[in-house]
Amino acid sequence: QVNLMESGGGLVQPGGSLRLSCVASGIPISTYEINWYRQAPTKEREVVATIERYSHTTRYADPVKGRFTITRNNGENTVYLQMNSLKPEDTAVYYCNAAGWGNINYWGQGTQVTVSS
Repeated sequence: QVNLMESGGGLVQPGGSLRLSCVASGIPISTYEINWYRQAPTKEREVVATIERYSHTTRYADPVKGRFTITRNNGENTVYLQMNSLKPEDTAVYYCNAAGWGNINYWGQGTQVTVSS
């Protein structure tokens, strides 16, 4: 059984930092493309960061470039999202997604990030 468990969300002031974790079980994450998505109230879910399978090549959405960093620890079977210089517009539920071959997709339950003073 595949499970993705996010953690690390919370309330932070503008300009602060958080590190989200996505711990995977049931799949070796190194063989999956791992994406962090977010969904704010009344908005569609959007991808913010990606780390490619079998490599550490990364991609970022324009609003988070230079502030967010996605990394993968194969030994821990975990992907991280380091978020710095957080802004109120980063407030959303953040989801971990593992995309495999043949349109296979696994999702975590999400973790809430709130940026507010």
